[in-house]
Amino acid sequence: MSSDEVSDGVPVDEAGAQKTGGKGRLIAIAVVVVGMLAGAGGVYWYTQSGKPDHAEEKRAEAEDPAAEGGAEGEAADPSASYIEVPPMMVNLRGGGAQAKFVKLRFVIVAADGKVDAVKARLPVVLDALQPFVRELRPDDLDGAAAVFRIKEEMMRRSTEALGKGMVRDVLIQDLIQQ
Repeated sequence: MSSDEVSDGVPVDEAGAQKTGGKGRLIAIAVVVVGMLAGAGGVYWYTQSGKPDHAEEKRAEAEDPAAEGGAEGEAADPSASYIEVPPMMVNLRGGGAQAKFVKLRFVIVAADGKVDAVKARLPVVLDALQPFVRELRPDDLDGAAAVFRIKEEMMRRSTEALGKGMVRDVLIQDLIQQ
């Protein structure tokens, strides 16, 4: 038999094996190429979606000139007023037999011209923060993001207690778990 002979309508080669059609090989190559293009597109989308859109930041800076310097601008701002808060030491909530404590020392950055008002209402701020700190569990203090989450909640509660525009930031000095 030669390679051109056909057995039951299917071409066979010299060894007697059936030839696979060129269409099957072409479809397999097309599937591989489409898969590679889809993978490359997914990688491109993933890397591009991770980059922040700076249009929002630029718009915020245009509205708030104090935001231009970011954290460095706040540190260099001579009008920033730092109010030292007495350290808080509270027991943590937990089911263990041994009591655990946390010592928290922080500073409130008052808005421009609001220092006296914030100092006068400092007991209200401490009263708003006390239940939050007491409800913390030892697990809440684990990890790198723990200080950030605690700081954000303290900022939210301070703003809620004093009113919007009174507190610019809350700076955590010490957060010691014992």
